[in-house]
Amino acid sequence: MASIAAPVEHATHGHDPSFVRKYIFSTDHKIIGIQFLLMSLLFLLLGGLLAMVIRWQQGFPGQPMPGGGAFPETMISDGIVLPEFYNSLVTMHGTFMVFFAIMPLLVGVFGNYLIPLKIGAPDMAFPRLNMASFWLAVPAGFLMLAGFWVEGGHAAAGWTAYAPLSADPEWTGVSLGQQFWCVSLIVLGLSSILGATNYITTVINMRTQGMTWFRMPLSIWALFITAILVLLAMPILSGALIMLLFDQTLGTTFFLPGDGLPILWQHLFWFFGHPEVYILILPAMGFVSDIIANGSRKPIFGYHSMVFALIGIAFLGWIVWGHHMFQSGMNPTLGMTFMISTMVISVPSAIKVFNWLGTIWGGSVKFTVPMLNACAFVAMFIIGGLSGVFMASTPVDIYIHDTYFIVAHLHYVLFGGSLFAIFGAITFWYPKMFGRMMNPFWGKVHFWLTFIFYNLTFFPMHQLGLEGHMRRIYDAGRYDFLAGTSGLNVLISVSAFILFSVQIIFVINFIVSWFKGQRAPDNPWDDTGLEWTTPSPPPHGNWATAPTVHSAPYEFSVPGMEADFLMQDQQRERQPAAPSGGSIEGGAS
Repeated sequence: MASIAAPVEHATHGHDPSFVRKYIFSTDHKIIGIQFLLMSLLFLLLGGLLAMVIRWQQGFPGQPMPGGGAFPETMISDGIVLPEFYNSLVTMHGTFMVFFAIMPLLVGVFGNYLIPLKIGAPDMAFPRLNMASFWLAVPAGFLMLAGFWVEGGHAAAGWTAYAPLSADPEWTGVSLGQQFWCVSLIVLGLSSILGATNYITTVINMRTQGMTWFRMPLSIWALFITAILVLLAMPILSGALIMLLFDQTLGTTFFLPGDGLPILWQHLFWFFGHPEVYILILPAMGFVSDIIANGSRKPIFGYHSMVFALIGIAFLGWIVWGHHMFQSGMNPTLGMTFMISTMVISVPSAIKVFNWLGTIWGGSVKFTVPMLNACAFVAMFIIGGLSGVFMASTPVDIYIHDTYFIVAHLHYVLFGGSLFAIFGAITFWYPKMFGRMMNPFWGKVHFWLTFIFYNLTFFPMHQLGLEGHMRRIYDAGRYDFLAGTSGLNVLISVSAFILFSVQIIFVINFIVSWFKGQRAPDNPWDDTGLEWTTPSPPPHGNWATAPTVHSAPYEFSVPGMEADFLMQDQQRERQPAAPSGGSIEGGAS
């Protein structure tokens, strides 16, 4: 079905707001996307710093940490990480990375920046609502940070906040920080719901003339489906958080033993949590699809199957939450259904991997920095997916549950997966955002060092898990059966320190390029998307006149064309006969 939006004249002139109105309280989707980018990169840095403290404690337990004096004595005393603070470390590292870094980077940044540009719209459907979604995320972040300085310390029940550990102030000493944690995520959830409502409305109602559903780039399909997941999943978490906050403050017993049901929290959290896993990976899949098609100079192999795989992943994501709870004593028959559904969800993921490989196969591959990161995403996603199949099997999960094998799996999907895609996407769309190119030499140095030390950090964790090393423990040396794991822990910690240090290259490249990078042409990657038809960076309103779409999203190496790509607003100079099995509409060849 074609868009219901008619062509409009986009207002690009006569717009001269003050600095505060333009860059602080902006309703321009592009500025809001950049605001989300800066905020989420800050939390990515903070989450990484907490990870370094965790790895120091795991690699060198009981030894004074360099720079430990910068922390309050209630957290690190004489350079030694205190056990109580260690619980807050693992809690807040996970919270920062999942809710304040990866999720806003994938959805808040690129959802805001790309959706209107890629579908030919002047802005979001609700610009003021869009501004409100960002300015709700900011106080949520401040509330989460404030928990470190309140009496009793920050939240320490893990990023999953399992009850009754997180629920009962009398039994477990729930701190004010744990309450801040709840309130912060409730506010952040409202921000996400507003943003998702905006994305869905914009994609449905504001596609330009000719932008049919199956002419949308896969990045927009992924963001659209992700927005639906956010709109359905975040209210579940928000409701559970309100119930948890009531248990902590008003004396209710939703999740307390006796009158309440502690396992209810797990069901509610993971009914949100598994769709959340795909909220954190589906946009990355879309960005990687765009980048791989561009880097291979080929149409996406099996465009329609890629769309239906995205839809299938989103649907199946709602019926697999119980695989996080195989240890909870559930009925074996119920456990079997979750095991089977979890294995089935690997099928659409495998389809996407085969389609990416099919796109690369035989292509004229250009190993730009975005393409290198996209290829790394595919490789890391395969490793993370294969380890996930092991955990889908109930008998195997009984052995590796709550060990470092789970930590390795999670990070291969959400670091090796999402973050490599984020690095690729930032580099790919950086010239459109800031009008300058990031330095490709330092981009490749950053990529290769990150790739090497990432694998040295997380791959050995599989072995740690198989040896029985539990996660979230303060000092493995206290357990005789883990005495042989100290060498691996040192290797992992040293690799993690180098991995974190390597990110300084990215930060410097990002900042220096913003001011001194090479001026970017309008279409530096010779891509086909509508965003590359605007100046770099685009003006307010994006286009003087709304573009009209004439072709599929990935028309690379088009027969009969002088250039090896056809932009979506261009018409073919001539129409050669389509090869057998080809589809101009779907962009397949």
